[in-house]
Amino acid sequence: MQNIAVILAGGSGKRAGGDVPKQFFKIAGKTILEYSLEKFEDNSRIDEIVVVGNPAHLEEIRQILHTRNLSKVKHLLPGGQERYHSVLVALEIYKNTACNLLIHDAVRPMVSQRIIDEVIQCLQSCKAVNVAIPATDTIIEVDPAGAFITDIPPRSRLYQVQTPQGFHAPTLSYAYSQALNDPEFTTTDDCSVIRKYVPGEKIKIVKGDTTNIKLTYPEDLFLLEYLLNQETRS
Repeated sequence: MQNIAVILAGGSGKRAGGDVPKQFFKIAGKTILEYSLEKFEDNSRIDEIVVVGNPAHLEEIRQILHTRNLSKVKHLLPGGQERYHSVLVALEIYKNTACNLLIHDAVRPMVSQRIIDEVIQCLQSCKAVNVAIPATDTIIEVDPAGAFITDIPPRSRLYQVQTPQGFHAPTLSYAYSQALNDPEFTTTDDCSVIRKYVPGEKIKIVKGDTTNIKLTYPEDLFLLEYLLNQETRS
């Protein structure tokens, strides 16, 4: 099956500060989005790339695609209000195609070729794949008001989720078709949709990297600048 990278670039970046969405922050003359796109462009096992962006910033993305040599980018699509709306837009394009979808946050520019390769490899025998690293801090569960601890799960069984997450497109489409019939449906993660609405489907774990960080807060930009400069020099 073809391997399609879906790059989600629709975030507003409010937590990162500034007026520019974080996927357009620049390091050494290139945007965070460009670094992420190049990782999938350079991977020989990726056949196509789809970019789903904030409708208000599609022209900026179009200019990036025009000036960069990114031949695998086949679609630039307007996303929705929530992350899963943007995933649904990409699913609609490939609804009649038996392919693998690798869904990746545009603001994770340090994703490694090893991670991309292993996700694709696992999709040969599994229909859903998650990238994750063991949690290093103790994680607590709190009450709805966030005032009191209700549980402290054992850290040995807790992992932090990264992207890309990989899926057989028909499996993810089916999961979302079930989810959209649920009036209480909400999610920030595609594997959780599989977990809840296709509970019999096992989700394989691929080991992530501590450097595969997501640009969320202003201080993350300094670390990403260091990591990307180190990567460029190597």
